[in-house]
Amino acid sequence: MRVWLQRTTLLVMISVAIAFVLVSYKEKSLVEGLRTSAMDAFAPVLDAVSAPIEGIAEIIGSVHELAVLRDESARLRVENERLLKWKAVARRLETENRAFRSMLNFVPQQAFRYISARVIANSSGPFVRSMVLDAGARDGIKKGQAAISGEGLVGRVSEVGENTSRILLVTDLNSRIPVRLETGRDNGLLAGDNTDQPSLIYLPPTARLVADDRVVTSGDGGVFPPGLAVGKVLAAVDGVIRVQPLVNWNRLEYVRIIDLDPTGIVGRRSRRSATRVE
Repeated sequence: MRVWLQRTTLLVMISVAIAFVLVSYKEKSLVEGLRTSAMDAFAPVLDAVSAPIEGIAEIIGSVHELAVLRDESARLRVENERLLKWKAVARRLETENRAFRSMLNFVPQQAFRYISARVIANSSGPFVRSMVLDAGARDGIKKGQAAISGEGLVGRVSEVGENTSRILLVTDLNSRIPVRLETGRDNGLLAGDNTDQPSLIYLPPTARLVADDRVVTSGDGGVFPPGLAVGKVLAAVDGVIRVQPLVNWNRLEYVRIIDLDPTGIVGRRSRRSATRVE
């Protein structure tokens, strides 16, 4: 009896399924109406069921955010402690420098003024590396002035028009910049060769090279102020020391021109030397 009932139920279900398929094929509008009516009828139920689920999801999200904030707070606490230590070191060094300057009759460096300009054209190519700015002589720009960004030294002003000017990048073949290794304090010359990584030449034989050591301007010759960040030392390849500039040329939109007469530093040094001779 049970076997017969199971077979009969199976046959009935198959018949109903076949009938439903036939009706849906011939009466699509009727089936769609029934389906939409069922959706409308069950919509409040689904909404009521989904509300607690959304609430649970929000609670889980809040717990996750709290965990992230806790980790971030711990990281910031460690970072703050590290910065406080560096602050103490900086204050100590500032005190020592002040004492040394008073002992050596140190002449402080001149405070610079800056002229901001926007890059309106990138003229870089296989044979030249330069950029054009929307500021010129009317804005106080002079040939030879240093151009910097928030990252480091960009180059120097090579041409000046009334309303525009051209910057010769540190990577250009004609670029030669007196530089200094920040760690060893050895002087050299940064020579551009139209590649993305200029070479470091004329270093003393005893110079100690350290990977990622910062290269800054030395101020020799009086063209560039000393201490401007230029790049980082890379490994020497075939005896050539390469420097990776700090400036990202592809994202350079604005530069600052150091408003300083390129002969100003030299002039001040000459006057001081003349005074001492007298």
